[in-house]
Amino acid sequence: METQGLILLVAFVALLLMNVPIVFCIGISTLLAIFSLGSVPMNIVAERIANGIASFPLLAIPFFILSGILMGEGGMARRLIAFASSLVGWATGGLSFVNTLTCMMFGSISGSAAAAVSSVGGFMIPEMNKQGYSRAFNVAVTSTAATTGLLIPPSNIMIVYAVVAGNVSVAAMFMAGVLPGIAVGLAIMAVCYVISRRRRYGRSEAAKLGLIVTTFLQALPSLLLVIIVMGGILGGIFSATEASAISVAYAFILAVICYREVRLSAIPRILLETGKTTAVVMLLIGCSQAMSWLLAYENIPQSLSESLLSLSNNRIVILLIINFVLLVVGTFMDMTPAVLIFTPIFLPVMTALGMDPVHFGIILIANLCIGLCTPPVGTCLFIGCGIGRISIADALPSMIPFFGAMVASLMLITYWPTLSLWLPGIFGLMQQ
Repeated sequence: METQGLILLVAFVALLLMNVPIVFCIGISTLLAIFSLGSVPMNIVAERIANGIASFPLLAIPFFILSGILMGEGGMARRLIAFASSLVGWATGGLSFVNTLTCMMFGSISGSAAAAVSSVGGFMIPEMNKQGYSRAFNVAVTSTAATTGLLIPPSNIMIVYAVVAGNVSVAAMFMAGVLPGIAVGLAIMAVCYVISRRRRYGRSEAAKLGLIVTTFLQALPSLLLVIIVMGGILGGIFSATEASAISVAYAFILAVICYREVRLSAIPRILLETGKTTAVVMLLIGCSQAMSWLLAYENIPQSLSESLLSLSNNRIVILLIINFVLLVVGTFMDMTPAVLIFTPIFLPVMTALGMDPVHFGIILIANLCIGLCTPPVGTCLFIGCGIGRISIADALPSMIPFFGAMVASLMLITYWPTLSLWLPGIFGLMQQ
């Protein structure tokens, strides 16, 4: 067991350091470890890859990716910004609140943090620059706020976790992420308020009721997507997978027919982009399932669980250790491969401590969201810096207070299970 585990680890890290794409790091290291076994046929890898993606819930991923792209190009972000501005734009640091609130709404609709940074940041960062807000502050707000959309449903990464964890309801994961996502957003807003008050950033007159109503009605069709998806799932009208197809139809009608901001001639390009993204995700899932099989075959998760539990039988200490490991991992590994690799490793430890798999899934996702804002693989930070036209080195000092807020939110999510499990419990999803 130790030999195969060592081969797997050394090969994976070596390939990663050579900048080999993560999917090949997983696949090649798994192949080498299985080859060293001798007694296991090599075709088990192909079999596990095929079986790993032959899952009905995974059909939701390409549909949600497609609906997210349609939403991103269909003018939804601009309407959500106008609505958020009418609500909170008048306050001290109002534009930072508008930025955060819009990222929360658009991120949940699109299911993509990168799309939220691009769509919302593309408008809000230049606008905040004009109003005298610091460039680094603007980038920090956008980069961190965009990650909340991965916790607020619908979210592709929750589907991935539910499939890898096994026997976890996608609907339960969706509902479990609502309050934690809002908690992270409020923590980011609190930092925005403190910094804005100290630096005397923007304040204006409150919007009139008529403007609030008008902007709300304009943004309502976009916001209805979340209501339709979650309402249909919770009402038993359709499954999460069927909801993803409905979200595509709804986004298409909104972007192409109602708003007319996506032309029919752009559909082939959008479908090609969706196909490329889906192919990458599915290959990652398939290879990680092969790796998960090897880990289980060699009893590596059980051994790691015993090792961690031998360090301490204190649940608080074990959770701190796991959170620290995941925070470090998130700095150099993208979210999807991290979920695929570390779920089968750490989930047995958590279940041995009596933690609900749904709660652990939210902890895992909230943890890895921080990694999207940290170099060297901070996707949201990179996009934000590109839009804000500043270097990562210039942005990092302004990121620190927001990192603090996100870590504080992570601790709240970790040690207060009710925050994640209350809504799924109310809707009777924990037994599914």
